[in-house]
Amino acid sequence: MDRKYRVMLIDDEESARKLMRAAIKWDELGMEVTGEAASGVEAINIIDDVQPDIAFVDISMPFMDGIEFTQTVTARYPHLIIIIMTAFDEFEYARKCVSLPVFDYMLKPMVREEVRKVLLRAKEKLASQKDYWEESKSEVGPGAASEADATELIKKYLEENFTDSKLNLTFVAQHFGFSASYLSRKFKQDTGKKFVEYLNDLRMKEALRYAKGGSKMYYTASEVGIPDPNYFSRCFKKYTGMSYSDYVAENNK
Repeated sequence: MDRKYRVMLIDDEESARKLMRAAIKWDELGMEVTGEAASGVEAINIIDDVQPDIAFVDISMPFMDGIEFTQTVTARYPHLIIIIMTAFDEFEYARKCVSLPVFDYMLKPMVREEVRKVLLRAKEKLASQKDYWEESKSEVGPGAASEADATELIKKYLEENFTDSKLNLTFVAQHFGFSASYLSRKFKQDTGKKFVEYLNDLRMKEALRYAKGGSKMYYTASEVGIPDPNYFSRCFKKYTGMSYSDYVAENNK
């Protein structure tokens, strides 16, 4: 049986994401929604785990809008099918500004049958491509760092650049000449941690320093490379077991 195509919904309105999940009969299309994000920043951080074939992207989002997100991901994931969602008053702006390989533009609120037609066309395109998220034949590129020192070099690179909000597994893999799947395995094997966990640990350790100094959450989030405060808040609570405001209060009595 063929695998289902993976769909990611990127929209800062939770109600819009819920409606998309409920309105489309994904199973009948041979698809499944495997991930959601409330901002471009969050999407960049989790996209390697979600591994979408198709991404619905709202053009108007805080911290990293749909255009900036599209510019970032098309360079790293050239086969990802991106469908831009936009309100009527932004539609012409979207068409003029996005000189990128966007598959289609859809007006919000979207009509179910129109979404279905777009998805069927996307499915045809995907069927003609091999699964670009699976293992590549050449896992180590010609410019790759040597096996012996690669992980240490990557750790050092992360320590020096973790405040870059666009940093993720695929970006770093391409920088060092590895495939993302190979680096993911190697990094976990050598460090005992997933790449994203290691990166977030660096960010959260730095966040603790700001929190102990009484910094506001939005400032700390921006300084450590997660400028979306909602996503930052979830990461911080997962790391410390406390909300940011409680941690600040506890450490600034």
